[in-house]
Amino acid sequence: MTYTHLVIPQNGQRITIQNGKLQVPDHPIIPFIEGDGSGPEIWRAASRVFDAAIQKAYGSARAIVWMEVYAGEKSHNLFDTWLPDDTIAAFREFLLGIKGPLTTPVGGGFRSINVALRKELDLYACVRPVRWFQGAPSPVKHPEYVNMVIFRENTEDLYSGIEFEQGSEANTRFRELFKANFPAEFAKIRFPDTVSFGIKPISEEGSKRLVRAAIHYALENHRQSVTLVHKGNIMKYTEGAFRLWGYEVAKQEFGDRVFTLLDYNAVKAEKGEEIANQVQEEALKSGRLLVKDMIMDAMLERTITRAREYDVIATPNLNGDYLSDALAAQVGGLGIAPGGNINYESGVAVFEATHGTAPRSAGKNRANPSSVILSGEMMLRYMGWAEAATLIIKGLEGTMAAKTVTNEMFPLVDGGTLLNTTQFGDAIIQHMDN
Repeated sequence: MTYTHLVIPQNGQRITIQNGKLQVPDHPIIPFIEGDGSGPEIWRAASRVFDAAIQKAYGSARAIVWMEVYAGEKSHNLFDTWLPDDTIAAFREFLLGIKGPLTTPVGGGFRSINVALRKELDLYACVRPVRWFQGAPSPVKHPEYVNMVIFRENTEDLYSGIEFEQGSEANTRFRELFKANFPAEFAKIRFPDTVSFGIKPISEEGSKRLVRAAIHYALENHRQSVTLVHKGNIMKYTEGAFRLWGYEVAKQEFGDRVFTLLDYNAVKAEKGEEIANQVQEEALKSGRLLVKDMIMDAMLERTITRAREYDVIATPNLNGDYLSDALAAQVGGLGIAPGGNINYESGVAVFEATHGTAPRSAGKNRANPSSVILSGEMMLRYMGWAEAATLIIKGLEGTMAAKTVTNEMFPLVDGGTLLNTTQFGDAIIQHMDN
């Protein structure tokens, strides 16, 4: 691959994929975007943590060869574009990448750089693990009950961005086509003369590949359940279809490795609730994965009142957006919430900070680097470098348990010690050895 603005490091090798399995060399080239606002200082702290964990786990046998690529304000200033073709090509060629927070440009031609990357690379699964670290502030009584992994569909639903603005020529044309071809549905619109339209596409292929990835993850990581979260009681042919397609994947592709709510309901209808409970209990004791579903609004309540009943969650895009942030609030906020955008077929994955750019903190060395650090932990585990990933978790657990925190958590932690961004990264590295 020939690049216009990028230089490929000569001392590293490419990650490849064969038969669906990543082939990771000992010195892989991994592109990174440092991010906007507080991104540069967050990246400096995070990359030192990654390098230290790898060195402690493997000595000199393994190391990441970092390759800077560009997006956001830095790219705009250097190349007069918010998202260069080089960056997309590099993520596609080297398969894995990691990025800090990026500014959404005003009038930049697309709504979000993050969304553009996901669509261009078909990163259909937004994977968001959410767990509590002892010492992190929380507004709930038992944040330790939250230990979930959200699989949020990344390419469909309302985030497809298919909208027609009220008053525009496109809106008028769409309204007339809709009125002429679907008069019964058009009659349901309360104020047809002043309405904006949005289209919510949810496909069988898109739904099934997401649920397939969630079930694979749950089985491989010895999780207890997968919950399909939807609003299918109202949106029967989009989110309701997501639910049905999810159950189809579970039964057709995973067979006796899963036990579904549909199985339970069939036994209950034939033999009664008591027998159904016994059959489910025996299935779960034998190691089968429970696949169930929950309506979205009820799920938001359940994640607070009955969080221990939920493990892996698979859901369309908009639901996943709500759930991810709501769960993050229970365990310390977005500053400690990681994320990965993954295509499990191509192997391409971009791991990212889930928070904003925090421009008021830019250059002050006080932002929390945990989101990028934990996203890097996800990346290392995805690579198969579990020993280094485990050291990062150990380091962060020790740092948080000691109540040594950065600026946004400090006012909320009784008896805490305030660290700047650099010091926080140093503390994680020190706690790897404890």
